[in-house]
Amino acid sequence: MKKAIKLELAEALHMAQAAVRKAEEIGVRESVCIVDEGGHPLALQRMDGGRITGPQIAWNKAFTASGHKRSTHLFTRAPDGPALPGNEAFGIQLSFEGRFAAFVGGYPIVVNGEVIGGIGLSGGNGEQDTQCGVAGLQALRELLEPQGYDVLVQADIKK
Repeated sequence: MKKAIKLELAEALHMAQAAVRKAEEIGVRESVCIVDEGGHPLALQRMDGGRITGPQIAWNKAFTASGHKRSTHLFTRAPDGPALPGNEAFGIQLSFEGRFAAFVGGYPIVVNGEVIGGIGLSGGNGEQDTQCGVAGLQALRELLEPQGYDVLVQADIKK
């Protein structure tokens, strides 16, 4: 039997709020979604004035990052991105009824070496989405580190 670490609402909201603060700091209107290990939303926020398409895109990115245990942009990073034409996962974006996101803005949440969820962002360019996503991961690290948990904080994650 294995004990599992579960992401809960309080942590998800803490992450989302940190991502929104970063978005405000850099002047972008983001949608942020935090999902559990099954890709189900725990927190979903769209900043005032954010695109109406943002929440769904953010959820798709978080779903993909959690479920496939890698940052979404790694699917299309040249030359070896598995979703690039001619590579082994070309067309994967059509999976899960089109919910599979293979572009920047989705990051797995890794605690003690295990993927326990994902964070997805939509509204900025790739660099802005990344800054906000990393801010959310950093906030989780700061929250959980005193309790003895190790949270991975980086943009390029593949587990």
